[in-house]
Amino acid sequence: MNRKEITEKQIIRYLVTVFILAYLVQGVIWRMSLTGNPYTTLLMIALMYTPFLAVILSGIPIKDMGWMPNLKGKVRYLFFALWLPALLSVLGAVLFFVIFPHTFDTEFATLKATIPPEALAQLEASGMSLVQYALISSISVLSYAPFINMFAALGEEIGWRGALYPYLKERFGKFRGRLIGGVIWGAFHWPLMILTGYEYGKNYFGAPVLGLVVFCLAATVLGILIDHVYEKTQCIFFPSLMHGAVNANTLGLMFLRPEYTNMLILGPLYHGLIGVIPMALLALWISRRSKSAA
Repeated sequence: MNRKEITEKQIIRYLVTVFILAYLVQGVIWRMSLTGNPYTTLLMIALMYTPFLAVILSGIPIKDMGWMPNLKGKVRYLFFALWLPALLSVLGAVLFFVIFPHTFDTEFATLKATIPPEALAQLEASGMSLVQYALISSISVLSYAPFINMFAALGEEIGWRGALYPYLKERFGKFRGRLIGGVIWGAFHWPLMILTGYEYGKNYFGAPVLGLVVFCLAATVLGILIDHVYEKTQCIFFPSLMHGAVNANTLGLMFLRPEYTNMLILGPLYHGLIGVIPMALLALWISRRSKSAA
């Protein structure tokens, strides 16, 4: 990909702009969430497009980010982006529940709470079990849900993997650039985490500071995997698909007993200290392989 060099001035302008925009939007989301405003979800999608807007406002060109997918010789990365997040998330959840078996919800109370009352009544009337329902939900995670989420994730990927990461890797080297990029990506979410308990809640050990640190760790690990896909495909839609697949994978949460949600800082989702281990091991392997190939 022949990309025009991104300047330090553009990146500084981008970072200032994206954090001002994102933090303002997150403040509005917090205020709306206090009243249960139904448009909060739409504003969350708008939040994901603040990096794209910041790229445009900072003058960073987007035409060379790879807008024409080319699957020739790259089909494996399509499945890497689509299915690997689910596999790694399941492995992380299994590890968490093996270590803390008492947190596993055999009665699926958390899953029941996610189903609207009318839908739950229809489910019970049809004779379908909650296990069967969870399996059907898993099919969506492995098929169409990542593609739907991809269009929201595209707004972030243009800013992170499309603009910021290439500059950081050129300036600091691939590994350190990805580390710095991951911390920045994680910090992008901090206001929601502090104000609304996004991802971990508010009643966990070390809140809220520990959550901010752990989420940056998870974002760094995930950023390495997503950027690897982008490097191999040179098309911005592939990392967006992987980002969308990650956002679709919340199945582990369905099996966590409600009284243990204060343990989300550990797992079972990928952004917990235990749940992230499979992703971290793969990210470490990719990083070591990239270093040896350099």
